[in-house]
Amino acid sequence: MTMQLPGLAGPVPHTETTTVVVAQAPQAAARDEDEGKASPIGLVVLILFFIAVVFLVRSMTKHLKRVPASFDKEPERDEKSADTEDTRES
Repeated sequence: MTMQLPGLAGPVPHTETTTVVVAQAPQAAARDEDEGKASPIGLVVLILFFIAVVFLVRSMTKHLKRVPASFDKEPERDEKSADTEDTRES
């Protein structure tokens, strides 16, 4: 299958037309002069994110300090020490 494309000398096989069409540069659209520039609002949002991360890290650090070093079960206490502790609490 061949196809005649404008700007080319002769017919172009179908396998090459896809490559030619994809390789063409898109039409340059009229750009606004402010397009692609960061705004001061973006800076404020970024600073708020950093502040939120600082508070989250502080909170996580406090919680991690409360975690025991090991989650092994405590050795069972004998009955005498358990009885004496019960009387102290009353």
